[in-house]
Amino acid sequence: MEVIGADGVHIGTVEAVAGQRIMLSKQDSGQGSHRHHNHYIPLALVAEVEGDKVRLSANSNVAVTFEEEEDGHQPLSSTVKTTPA
Repeated sequence: MEVIGADGVHIGTVEAVAGQRIMLSKQDSGQGSHRHHNHYIPLALVAEVEGDKVRLSANSNVAVTFEEEEDGHQPLSSTVKTTPA
């Protein structure tokens, strides 16, 4: 099943449901050190299932910031970086 944001943009493909998280397929895992392993999205972000699509309650650019590694940590590429004031 395809996972899409509230804006309809592709986020990933469901490989499995693991606990309270959706495991995304490795083919959607990004680049660099985040390639070739699964990322997870909390089930709490699911707004509805429409046929073969899982629609999230957040737009894609926000939803990807909730992606986690298998151990529950967020990948460095999805963390928000701020500059000191």
